[in-house]
Formats: sequence, C-alpha cells, structure tokens
Amino acid sequence: MPGTTSIAEGLPFPLGASWNGAGVNFALFSANATKVELCLFDEQGQRELERIELPEFTDEVWHVYVDGLQPGAVYGYRVHGPYEPEAGHRFNPNKLLLDPYAKAHVGTLKWDPAIFGYTIGADGDDLTFDERDSAPFVQKCVVVDQNFSWTHPMRVRVPWDRTIVYELHVRGYTKRRPDIAQRLRGTFEGLGQQQVIDHIKRLGVTAIELMPIHSFVNDSYLLDKGLTNYWGYNTIGFFAADPRFFARGAGAIGEFKEMIDRYHDAGLEVILDVVYNHTAEGNERGPTLSFRGIDNASYYRLLPDQQRYYINDTGTGNTLNLSHPRVLQMVMDSLRYWVGEMNVDGFRFDLATILAREPYGFDEGGGFLHSCRQDPVLSSVKLIAEPWDCGPGGYQVGGFPPGWAEWNDRFRDAVRGFWKGDDGAAAELASRITGSGDKFNRRGRRPWASVNLITAHDGFTLHDLVSYNEKHNDANGEDNNDGHSDNKSWNCGVEGPTDDAQVIALRERQKRNLLATLLFSQGTPLIVAGDEFGRTQQGNNNAYCQDNEISWIDWAGIDDNGRALTDFVVKLTTLRHTLPVLRRNRFLTGQFDERQQLSEVRWVSPVGTDLTEEQWNDPQMRCFGVLLDGRAQTSGIRRPASDATLLIVMNAHHDVVEFRLPDIPGSDQWSCLIDTNVPVRDELPEFESGDVYQVTGRSLLLFALHAKGQTRRIFMSLEEKLTEDTGSK
Repeated sequence: MPGTTSIAEGLPFPLGASWNGAGVNFALFSANATKVELCLFDEQGQRELERIELPEFTDEVWHVYVDGLQPGAVYGYRVHGPYEPEAGHRFNPNKLLLDPYAKAHVGTLKWDPAIFGYTIGADGDDLTFDERDSAPFVQKCVVVDQNFSWTHPMRVRVPWDRTIVYELHVRGYTKRRPDIAQRLRGTFEGLGQQQVIDHIKRLGVTAIELMPIHSFVNDSYLLDKGLTNYWGYNTIGFFAADPRFFARGAGAIGEFKEMIDRYHDAGLEVILDVVYNHTAEGNERGPTLSFRGIDNASYYRLLPDQQRYYINDTGTGNTLNLSHPRVLQMVMDSLRYWVGEMNVDGFRFDLATILAREPYGFDEGGGFLHSCRQDPVLSSVKLIAEPWDCGPGGYQVGGFPPGWAEWNDRFRDAVRGFWKGDDGAAAELASRITGSGDKFNRRGRRPWASVNLITAHDGFTLHDLVSYNEKHNDANGEDNNDGHSDNKSWNCGVEGPTDDAQVIALRERQKRNLLATLLFSQGTPLIVAGDEFGRTQQGNNNAYCQDNEISWIDWAGIDDNGRALTDFVVKLTTLRHTLPVLRRNRFLTGQFDERQQLSEVRWVSPVGTDLTEEQWNDPQMRCFGVLLDGRAQTSGIRRPASDATLLIVMNAHHDVVEFRLPDIPGSDQWSCLIDTNVPVRDELPEFESGDVYQVTGRSLLLFALHAKGQTRRIFMSLEEKLTEDTGSK
C-alpha cells in the first residue's frame, strides 16, 4: 500500500502516539522485531488507508513522526519478525496489533479464526502460521487530545486513617438508576451526575474504588453462552479506558476527566482497580491482539526450558513479565499516566503478589515494589494490594513493604465466622478488629495497612451473606461448579427469600452487626456498593459474567429495610469520623500507660472483669467486650487526653446475655450510642458503671464513657448530630 503521508524519523520517546499540535510521533518498543508498520484507518476503523514503515530503530524502540496527523486518527501496528513459538517468538504481520501505550480504543473485538496467529485445528496447532488478515475483527487505537481545563487540578489527599473505601462498578452502579438519562446510564458521565455523588457523599465514605475500567476483552466461551466478562479483569490496554464506559464515544477522554473533577469537587478520592498481572491474550492458544505479536518473549513470562508455553501464576493463561525493564517501564508509565494526566488518587492491584514476584519468588524488595516506593508521583498516592495469587508462595497478606495497604481476607473470614456462630472464633476476631498487628505491625507500618472487608465484588453481597447457606450460580452456565463453596455464610434459618418476619428481622440485625464490626475496627474499611441498602444477587457469589439485573444495582427496588440500613451506615461512618479512637494511627498492643495507670485496650467479660486465658480458650465464648481507652498515650507525641473511651460489646449467642458495664476510675456514666437490636432511638440512653445491660442475642453495642472535660463536649456535639440526622429522615 503506497505511502502518501509526509513523515520524519521522529523520536523514540515518549512511547505511544503523541500529538504535538502539528503531527503525531509514534514509538513502539520491540527488541526482537525485524520491521514495524504503522497502519492508518478511517474514523470508524473499518478501512485501512495507508501503511507506513517505521524508519528508525533506537534503543529497541521503533519510531516515526507523521506530519499533519490529528487527534481522532485511528491506527494499529503490523510487526514483522520470526515465528518460532518454541523459541518464544510469535510475530505475524497478518495480525493488526494494538499499541500498548494507546490512550483510547475504538471498535469491538470479534472472535474470528483470523485473530489467532496460528491456524486453529491444524496439525501442530499453535506451531502453525496463519496468513489471514485480522484487521476487520479487532479493535484499533485512537490518537487523543490530552488538553483539559481542570477545576480541581490538585488531588484530594484524604489521610489514610480517615479513609473509607466504597467499591463499585461503573456500568452496574447507574445502569438501573431511574433519575439518570438513559444514554448516560452505565457510563463515566452517568457516574459523575450530582445525585450519584450526593448519595456517595452522604454515606460518609471518602473514596470510590472503580472496578477495572481499562480496555478489556469479552471471553469467547462466555459470548458463546450469551454471557460477558462484566467485571473486566481481562485487560488488553493499560492506558485506555474501555469504550463501553463512554457516553460520548471512543477517544472522548475528557468525559473521564470531568467525572474525576466532580468527585474531587465533592472531596472524594477515586481509586482504580488495575490488572497488570496478565493480559487478555491467554495462553499459547490465545489470540494475537497486541503484546504477543509485538514481542512475546519480552512481555510474558515463559517456561525457561519450553518457551512455547507460558508461566500461568494468574490462572488466566499468561503472566506479564515485570522483570523485563521495558515491561516494568510500561506498567510504571501507565500508573503515572493515570495519576499525572487523569488525576486519579490511587490504585488497587489485582493479584498483586505476581507484580512482586521475581523469577526466584516473591520479593518485597523486588523491582516493581521498589519502583513504586521511590517514584515521586506514585509514592504519594494510595497503593492497595490484593496480596495473593495461585502461584508458588502466592499468599502474602502482611508481606508487602511500608507505604502499601493490603486487602485482609483474614479479617473477612474472622468476622463472618464469629457472627455465624462458629466455635472458637472470638480470639481470632480480637486480632482482626484491632488492626491485625500480627500481620502488619512491622517496619513502621500503621493499622491502615489492613484494608478490612466483609464483602467484595467477588463473593456474596451482604444481603446474600445472611440469606444463603449455599451459592446459587446456575445462571453462570457452569452447573453451579464455579465460585467459592466455603463462604462462612448463614441464611438465618431459611434459604433465600422469605416472608417470615422473624427471619427478616434477624437478617437485618446481622447486616447491622457486620457493618458495625467493619466500621468500628482498626484499619481501613471497604464497603461494597449496594451493601448499604441490602442489594442481592439472588445467591450468585461469582457474578463476573452477569452484565444484567443480577449485577446491576436496583435503585427503584430499595425498600423500607434498605432505607433504614442506609441511615444506619450513615450513623456508623459519622461515629468513625467523629471518634479518633476508632481509627487510631498506631497499633493497639495492650501496653500499660504508667503515667496514667491505664491500658489502651482491655478485653472485658460479661461480668465486667478482664477476660482470663481460660475464657479466651473456651470455644463456646461468643460474647465479650473490647474497651478502647482514648486517654492512653503509650507512644508518640504526648498530648492532652481528649479521645473518647469506648466499649464495644459483641454477642454472637442466640440468646440474651447480661453484660455488666465495667467500672472506670474517674468516670460517672456510659452512653449507649449503638445497639444493633434498636437501630433508631429518640435519645441516647445513659447508664452507671456496674449497671447490667440486657444484650440481645446476635447483636453489637457501642458505649461511650462520659468523663469530665473535652470528652464530654465531644459527645454533646455528637448526640446533637445523630439526633439531627435521625430527625431528618
């Protein structure tokens, strides 16, 4: 195809397509290619207009400058080189490839035999070479204009100890929201609507965590069953937001920036869930869409003695090779792009153990973690690890270095087990609600490093956790064999929906117990969107393939119980924000404050005395209290004792327990701020030390000590706030 466009040699940096106002510089890394062709298409990406051979090769980067090319230009690459799968090379110029640095994609992948580098079904299968053109069936890249006028160019920077994370899916969060225009539902613009932000702000959360928004691929086996990869953990472009999330079409990245701007205006942070551990190209029998055809031996971890095959620590067919400097550079450039250009506030890393795994194993001082730590941009944003994968040594909860927070599944399982009524669950719960110091209290890390969760996108919703004993994943088309079978769930006596008033009341109380435990625990709480009003997935605990009413939040279906639960969540977050002792910045170690003659934390039995070792070892112990004494200053800068003293009582027994309020020297009375059996009260009841409180079966209580001075003033203002909030409903 003859070239008519004016070109120059261009520069080997920055990688990707960069518009300078007069033309576009293209730069593509490939250490093993022999030739690279830039293919330009019409605006729809349907007709190839021109091919331009990149004339220069500098430091393993192919590059060219195309004069006069403008934003909106659609392009892809054809990369020539050896097709030697057994040597790790899978070049095939018949396959049009996405630029790894592309800032936008256009079109939809169509699963056709032509998108594979080999001839499907032929003898030798992936060792064969396919000559069909894949261009009609694959997505293309779009040159973008990065110019944008920010109203809030500075990030919000909520301190870690004040952070409450709210996980949501861009599409599912607004797809069924009736007060949003149909064309905006399920898009970035829809998520940025003021009524959506108002609801999130009222909840008291401080950050939204968006499930994957990077451009991703729908798996063919799901499409064959009429399903789709709804969650999006199948990335094909680390710089491009998925076209499906835009209301204004591909390349309109200003829509994403406007959404970010609006959340920052509301004082809310935006965190991205990112998937740098693998790509959508799968194993040796997967399609050739980008990385595989550009430089397979560089981008992926291959078996050292059988380079035809991929190391599969992810369980998805391949593993990105972050030990390669150019691949590590790509990931770091991607992260810096989303912070520096798109203004996001942090990242949650899917299967993060893989990112920290070198060829010899997991290394908390490895290349990726070191790069993040020293980077002046990334070291200033929130970095959250999902600290496990299916590779060797894959479980690393507590193993990440300073500066990182980690999802804590030990917290999830301990809280679920205790409120389910498991034997011997109390001691484990005690470690988890005090920040999991056994996992995180090292190298100067703080309690916020433990991201505490009861539910997540993966598993039961909060409502389903208290409504189902078994998973019900039949809609996934895998005979209910997918998803976890051990959920530590309890249906409260009836499987699934019921009209039994007693069962419904118990389920609502259990939801309040679980949420209160989450928000009163040391660490960083994570709430899943919809749990605040009891969203259900009808018992499906693996809804990754359900882009429909199973996964979409039903805003119109919120009932009285749902509205009451939302009000309760607001009350919990108000308490957490108001009472610093619930979010201490140092671990609770039980140290004794010699100066004040008190301990920062005490464990109290129902008779009001400290728990004995024998009681801790009793597998039937299901009721205890934790006393958090805000007056204790065992380390750090000494300041006037002004933090509240709180007593949290947890009763997982099925029946009432009489609990004697402990006697605290210098105190006069206790106020009951929360009783999950009585979620709404006209006033805060008060009790004397030594009084016995009838703790309802399966309920949680929060008492506050009214001492003299500042603590009393804190609670007077808090009572007014809670009363005002209750009265406005």
